[in-house]
Amino acid sequence: MKENLSSFARRVSLRQLRAFGALVAEGSVSAAAHRLALTPPAISQQLQKLEEAVGGITLYERCPNGLRVTDAGREILAALERVEAALADAAAGLEALRGISAGRVAVGVISTAKYFTPPALAAFKRAHPGVDLVIRIGNREAILAALRSFELDLAITGYPPEDFPTQRAILGPNPHVIIAAPDHPLVGQRNLPLSVVGRETILLREPGSGTRALLKRLFPEEPPLGPRIEIGSNETIKQAVMAGMGIALISAHTCAAELADGRLALIEAEGLPIVRQWFVIRRADKRLLPAAEALWQHLVASAPHYLPRLPAQSPASERDPAAARDEGIA
Repeated sequence: MKENLSSFARRVSLRQLRAFGALVAEGSVSAAAHRLALTPPAISQQLQKLEEAVGGITLYERCPNGLRVTDAGREILAALERVEAALADAAAGLEALRGISAGRVAVGVISTAKYFTPPALAAFKRAHPGVDLVIRIGNREAILAALRSFELDLAITGYPPEDFPTQRAILGPNPHVIIAAPDHPLVGQRNLPLSVVGRETILLREPGSGTRALLKRLFPEEPPLGPRIEIGSNETIKQAVMAGMGIALISAHTCAAELADGRLALIEAEGLPIVRQWFVIRRADKRLLPAAEALWQHLVASAPHYLPRLPAQSPASERDPAAARDEGIA
């Protein structure tokens, strides 16, 4: 058995592993070839060599709905992930010898955080003009998926994931409020029961949004509830609320300007605002290059200064228990 394992280690190559990984990710030889900038025959050749290296064990099967990876195939994919991580770690070590006069950082920003992160990132860019920044904006689900798959170095989110290990640092409070048009009948009333507010038409984000998940916890799916209208961006939600289409639960940082100048107003319901936290997170198993490490340190030190100032009618309230659990303090 040891001889067989030793033979496998000598015969398998990174090119073979990457060909198999691309095949599984793309679902076909031609798509895998396009992904790796190779020809389909070259991919097929690498797959054949890989099968020979594992002694003819079936790594995948073709099914009517696509590829099915076998247990042996999953072992190969896990090995590929470990190899790629080791190579990235080695690259990080080499890059560390060069300092941070150059480099590339990929940072993900959930869409709600885009109202305060650009100034913080701009300040970093001014301090390190030779560093290339790649900024990806998306909902929480999309940003965490990119971090999980090593596409991002850092991510700024409202609460960290639970399905893979991360390091995290708090950037500052993230209060969530319910907004309405200034002439809405509920505006001006105090300590409204959530059961009353929940009967209003509520505008909410798409599935995968952290704000939508928070809304579902605030208003459990029990009757009587008012209509729900799904809208895919905070900007459109704000415009719809101003037009009188409904009310919305939203991060106060997305609408600080509109609250300050009176285009939007707060509904003062019991338990609101819900104060969560902004986090910057990174994979716990990934060593950052110097440029990414420098951005991490910059965000931790300076991001709180870029959080929007909220109007006086939006005081901080009780900490959301779910946020406390995310922070490991409850």
